[in-house]
Amino acid sequence: MSVFLGLPTGTAPAARCDCRRCPWYAGTDAEPGAVIAPVCSGCNSDCSYCGCARAETGQTGIACSSCPIRCGSRSDIQTWMADVGETLEFDDIVLRGRLPEGLPSFIPQVDGSNAGHLDAALGWPAYAVGLRRVFSPRTHAIYPRWDRAATATEALGLPRKTLIVLSGYGEDPLVEAFWTARHRDRLLDRLAALKFDLVLAPNYSIYGNWPRAEHLINMRRSLLLAEEFARARLPAVPNLYWFRLEDLQRYAAWIAETAPPAIAINLQTVRENKNWETWALPGLSWLAENIPDGLPVIITGLSRQDRIATAVELFGARLILVSQNPAQYALHGAVMTPEGRKDLQARIPDAFASSVRYLASLLPEGGN
Repeated sequence: MSVFLGLPTGTAPAARCDCRRCPWYAGTDAEPGAVIAPVCSGCNSDCSYCGCARAETGQTGIACSSCPIRCGSRSDIQTWMADVGETLEFDDIVLRGRLPEGLPSFIPQVDGSNAGHLDAALGWPAYAVGLRRVFSPRTHAIYPRWDRAATATEALGLPRKTLIVLSGYGEDPLVEAFWTARHRDRLLDRLAALKFDLVLAPNYSIYGNWPRAEHLINMRRSLLLAEEFARARLPAVPNLYWFRLEDLQRYAAWIAETAPPAIAINLQTVRENKNWETWALPGLSWLAENIPDGLPVIITGLSRQDRIATAVELFGARLILVSQNPAQYALHGAVMTPEGRKDLQARIPDAFASSVRYLASLLPEGGN
């Protein structure tokens, strides 16, 4: 097992994306003595920010801190590096534990209200609730209704034996606000007091037109936050996002050394076939061949029958799916079927139960 020795204070990605001077560059043309931890093969050729006027002219103090993108040219990059532990490696992040017993292979996600009403016709063993239903995007605090509840099951109006998963995904402003607020007012401890049975840690975005430094920071933040949840006594699973093969290889090495209880992948934004075929499917296929055979894989956002079938083929019985489609369809009296959506004007609990059972039937052993 490797031992992480830390890095010199002040280490940061090179300004103006100068790879040869970057401490994280893995290329053979790096300047002597510049590289500390070679984790990146070089700049992102599709980056929309490498032509930033502030980076070109060296005027990094002009509105730089208000830019949503973190790169080596930012005037506050050292603050961000300190916030992620002065490194972009994964070696110092340790995440162990196990999934709760009785977790089904299909978990419906609900919106945080009337969950007990939905469950009345179903009696499902586990539900997920999204971060934005618990943590306010406006106040950046836990909603009072949740703060007053003794447990997550009480807040959702579900039987005490029901397993509750906090799905930490959300739009960028929400998860960024959560990162900033996570150490305020004992936020993680207060979430732990709600006794969530599992947390899918937030994932920080990796867009194709962002600089590589932003990718590296966000991959580390996603793992770090899973570790922080676990330290707060919340069983947590890290979310994996990637851009290159080297990212997947780093994750696989970290998984082999750390042995997390599972990995999570958020595919809610992968709607177009192009994104599925060029990014999601190749990455999932590589992971299926290169992570331990028994490691559970929790995927959020798959609802199409063909894509679920592909995921089952890749991961088999270790696959767990989380989806909010049954709840969304049920609000309109619609159900999910092998032929697609059907608008039946059914009662909401009945429509919900029908869609949950259908999606569960697509998984090994009927999702339960």
